[in-house]
Amino acid sequence: MKKVGILSMQRIQNYGSFLQAYGLKNILQDIGCEVQFVDYHPGDTLIPADGGKGLGRKISKVMEVFKYSAPLKEKIRFINYKKNYATNYYPYLGIDDKKNYSPELDVLVIGSDEVFNCVQNNTNVGFSPELFGQNNNAKKLISYAASFGNTTIDKLEKCNVKDTVAKWLNDFDTISVRDENSGEIVKSLTGKNPMYNLDPVLMYDFIGKCKSIPNSVPEDKYMLLYGYSGRFSKDECKIIRKYAKAKGLKVFCIGGVQDCCDKFIDVNPFEVIAYFQHADCVVTDTFHGTIMSVITHRQFAAVVRKSGYGNSQKLTDLLSRLDLGNRIVPSINEIDKIIDTEIDYDVIDKIVEKQREITYTFLQKEMNTVV
Repeated sequence: MKKVGILSMQRIQNYGSFLQAYGLKNILQDIGCEVQFVDYHPGDTLIPADGGKGLGRKISKVMEVFKYSAPLKEKIRFINYKKNYATNYYPYLGIDDKKNYSPELDVLVIGSDEVFNCVQNNTNVGFSPELFGQNNNAKKLISYAASFGNTTIDKLEKCNVKDTVAKWLNDFDTISVRDENSGEIVKSLTGKNPMYNLDPVLMYDFIGKCKSIPNSVPEDKYMLLYGYSGRFSKDECKIIRKYAKAKGLKVFCIGGVQDCCDKFIDVNPFEVIAYFQHADCVVTDTFHGTIMSVITHRQFAAVVRKSGYGNSQKLTDLLSRLDLGNRIVPSINEIDKIIDTEIDYDVIDKIVEKQREITYTFLQKEMNTVV
């Protein structure tokens, strides 16, 4: 049995980060590995930090929530969700407050998620050498579906870290990425073509295998609005509210509160999947919100953002790989047309099934070729 470590975003407090970590752990266990999570030391940010560090950053994020027009009790519910996240959900991953740095392993897997997104203002990540596999104690170093997020080759050059990142990438035995932007960076810096794999939330069969997902939720007639707090503008929220009202739906928010929020849903990550399963429809501007819509066969609309903390590289790429480019909202005023256009999930399921075979074969091969 191979001793395998996953170095990922397992301590980043959002459902997508949790589910991708949980999914990859279970895939590796499916192929007979003994799995543990590995931690990293956050580095200094290469661009100005967002809201300071540590407690100051947490307070700043909490205060932001009170700017939104959602009901006060839903804002408080969101704050409690963040406050209790680690205590409530880390145990499902088998981790606690004690960090696990550089353990001796047969294989260290970096990924999935935005592990290579080093030009960002999140002080929980920063420019960390360990996220590129440095200072590890493994016989073999690989990545799985790793992403540079909205970091581009131009940003690496502008921050004077392109050569450093190139050196680190060349230390990998095998590199797997999940999107074209990440693949182009790897090819440019190493001269090698990486493997492409889809995110573990798609590749692990949560619906078929995860017994922790409940069969029902105590709600009906709702749409899900899935995004970080305040990411949907007031104008976007007005249009979303208008659509929901026309359909007789409440607006339930998961992941963050928005101006059109009727209720913020604070549940465990497996219950989140159940809320997706029973939603009438979904609007999201996140990568994993899109994936959860897909695995639960929801009618959904995806909002692609090119400004701020943009999602255009990863979200556009994902939808293209799933033949779902028509779910992108060209204008928020057309959200009704997108949601009301039925998705043929028979086609999508065949794509996902093929990619699952590729993922399991890839990881099995990597585990079997440890020197």
